[in-house]
Amino acid sequence: MELIFQNVWLVPLFPFLASILLALALFFFPNSVKNFRRISSFISILFLSIAMLLSFWFFWQQITGSPIHRYLWSWVVYKNLVLEIGYLLDPLTSIMLVLVTTVAVMVMIYSDSYMFYDEGYIKFFCYLSLFTASMLGLVLSPNLIQIYIFWELVGMCSYLLIGFWFTRPSAANACQKAFVTNRIGDFGLLLGILGFYWITGSFDFQELSKRFFELLTYNQINLFFATFCALFLFLGPIAKSAQFPLHIWLPDAMEGPTPISALIHAATMVAAGIFLVARMFPLFQVLPFVMTVISWTGAITALLGASIALAQKDLKKGLAYSTMSQLGYMMLALGIGSYKAGLFHLITHAYSKALLFLGSGSVIHSMEPIVGYHPNKSQNMVFMGGLRQHMPITSITFLFGTLSLCGIPPFACFWSKDEILVDSWVHFPILGSIAFFTAGLTAFYMFRIYFLTFEGEFRGHFFKDSNYSSYISIWGSLNVNKEKFQLEKQSSLYPKESNNIMLFPLIILTIPTLFIGFIGVLFDQDKMNVDFFSYWLTLSLNSFINVNSEEFLEFLLNAIPSITIAFFGILIAFYLYGSPFWKKYEKKVQLKDKDNLFQNFSNILYNWSYYRAYIDGFYQFFFVKGLRLLVKTISFIDQWIIDGTINGIGIFSFFGGESLKYIEGG
Repeated sequence: MELIFQNVWLVPLFPFLASILLALALFFFPNSVKNFRRISSFISILFLSIAMLLSFWFFWQQITGSPIHRYLWSWVVYKNLVLEIGYLLDPLTSIMLVLVTTVAVMVMIYSDSYMFYDEGYIKFFCYLSLFTASMLGLVLSPNLIQIYIFWELVGMCSYLLIGFWFTRPSAANACQKAFVTNRIGDFGLLLGILGFYWITGSFDFQELSKRFFELLTYNQINLFFATFCALFLFLGPIAKSAQFPLHIWLPDAMEGPTPISALIHAATMVAAGIFLVARMFPLFQVLPFVMTVISWTGAITALLGASIALAQKDLKKGLAYSTMSQLGYMMLALGIGSYKAGLFHLITHAYSKALLFLGSGSVIHSMEPIVGYHPNKSQNMVFMGGLRQHMPITSITFLFGTLSLCGIPPFACFWSKDEILVDSWVHFPILGSIAFFTAGLTAFYMFRIYFLTFEGEFRGHFFKDSNYSSYISIWGSLNVNKEKFQLEKQSSLYPKESNNIMLFPLIILTIPTLFIGFIGVLFDQDKMNVDFFSYWLTLSLNSFINVNSEEFLEFLLNAIPSITIAFFGILIAFYLYGSPFWKKYEKKVQLKDKDNLFQNFSNILYNWSYYRAYIDGFYQFFFVKGLRLLVKTISFIDQWIIDGTINGIGIFSFFGGESLKYIEGG
């Protein structure tokens, strides 16, 4: 038994070996290996499945009473500096291992069909395996140095996968934007790591927290400096988990293939930031100002993401802003000290969002032969509608994911999200109000996406001119430029349901979307003091953290306000975007003069969403154009003023000397 625990490193090793094998085959046999595409995907799925089975075994051992396992090897030894590598296996780690491997296996099975005809099929699986291995290495890391190495590997893989179709300019720009934005956060993370090492003399999570508490007890820490170090360290999760103000890379990351969007948004890159805050939670908890910053960052991010998602017409970008908003909920929970609720929502959201993204990929895959392969067409909800009739399995699985994200019982996200809402209200009513309002917005924009995509009539034949100009009003009316609009109802082309390989992961992911939430519910308080998830967390490294469980009936009574708000948002979405209303576009129903107030409000909301709250434009103007102007100004000063002055003196001296030599007679 001990021998198996000493080989936990096999979990990230298997997908890493798959990546190496595919890379070597692609490098040495670039032509012949293309004839064995299925074998390449089989190797990746097989190796990751072995890692998944190992993860389940380690998870079972941890929750049944096995002690925390921590193995370290000396890596760098120089005088008093000792850097160690190894792994830490506790219930939190084992839960994350199961989460990452299960979602990644489903994504890989899905990708086998989705990417089959792509020229970079084998390269995609190579990157995907490396991406998964990096995330698995990150969650197993026992110290900040090792976590930083895998943190950078995750960032590198995301750069490669977001820019996978790099010949498309938008994809090339998106991967560069993600890379640069995350470098800002990673620089802060590095400063924070070095700062805490300077304070405590250790990079190890357990040792670092222990020494920090000891120094704090004897007043040997400058709290001002420690707070600065914690804020710098938090800058890493802000960028990686797309928190305001470094969230701008996440929507553009949709330029990558849809399977990688599912993996990034569910279980890898954005989850890394939440995981690091959870690992450092004992230290952050004794710094009240840092906790306040974390909670307000989460609340602002949740509200901002939901408000921008309100009028998105791109299916994947709408889901991307949804991810940003839900990550804000997780960060809010951690910031108010609700450790269990934040991690619980990380798990429930991961399966729901993986289901939604893979469902969107199924829709896009079916729309491409009809409207074209450019994202502006195949991902545009203006061209969709009525897909429930043509894609029933995709429709019902997408609906399950939507209901979960809206917080409707008994779906997974209801149990975790409602706990965050209640805890935030108890902690600080203003934060609670923001969280509740955001929950209503979430229900609205998620069912807006569902109604526009799957209900009504199919609109893919209504736009013949590729240079169309159209948008969907916040009030549900379809506004088009009449000069570039033409109806073509007589057409036999309609989307078709995806093949069984793509549908299999969708069906499997509905299972955790339906049932995973029950691990955090206490059904019988007489038999158990805490729910399963809380019990597992008490066994982890942060075992001294208090986790409280409500009785099932009490939980449901507290959930009535959140369910009411969610249903209110759904009703508004149904009224504006439901099947009966969408028939109005054929009659060209426009808002009347008496509704100018609503029309102006609609335009404001639409522009807010379309221009991404004007934040991207501000960054473009202030940082990009401002920096270019500064560089040009400095270049001008250097070339014409500094160099010009020196050169002018030289030229003056030269001509002066030449003139004087003719005057002298000596």
